[in-house]
Amino acid sequence: MRSTIFRFQRTSVILAALAWLSTHFAAAQGSAAQTSKEAGLAAWQQVYSVLTHPRCINCHTATNYPEQGDDRHRHFFNVVRGPGGKGVPGLNCATCHQGANADSTGVPGAHNWHLAPLSMKWQDTSDQILPSADICRSVSEHSKEAGGVLRHHQQEPLVLWAFQPGPRRDGTERSLPPLTHEQFVAATRTWVEAGMPCPSNP
Repeated sequence: MRSTIFRFQRTSVILAALAWLSTHFAAAQGSAAQTSKEAGLAAWQQVYSVLTHPRCINCHTATNYPEQGDDRHRHFFNVVRGPGGKGVPGLNCATCHQGANADSTGVPGAHNWHLAPLSMKWQDTSDQILPSADICRSVSEHSKEAGGVLRHHQQEPLVLWAFQPGPRRDGTERSLPPLTHEQFVAATRTWVEAGMPCPSNP
């Protein structure tokens, strides 16, 4: 009889311990998921700070033309977008923008120089930068797979150019995004691994 009671008590203790562990494990998982989302949102804000810097947004316009400079003025020579985002015959982007920066003339360059499609604009038609939530949704919706945006930020020549934009025509250096390329990629990775969460519109 005593043995039966002892076994019953021991089983009860074990079951209680398992229940406690299960409850606290679930709570810990929920906390980790919440932290992951918070980390992802914080990382997105870092990504957003780069995407909306002139080195990026000048070619992510909502207009029929690219922009130039930190003041984001219209591109000289009345350059226009063209049907493929690469200009028009006689005034193609590649006419001036070669595969690398031309330091002697101040003309920037990288492989396959072109405008981003209008579906990936980071500004509105009044030249105002879009809110963080809007750009986040746009990036998320246009990423066919989570790793695609990470590879794009790691390897795309035009993205790489933004962090090594070369000198202006007067010899002064173009301004750089607020993060290094390594920091930008790390922030993108954190955002992607968190499930690409987006902030809510205010």
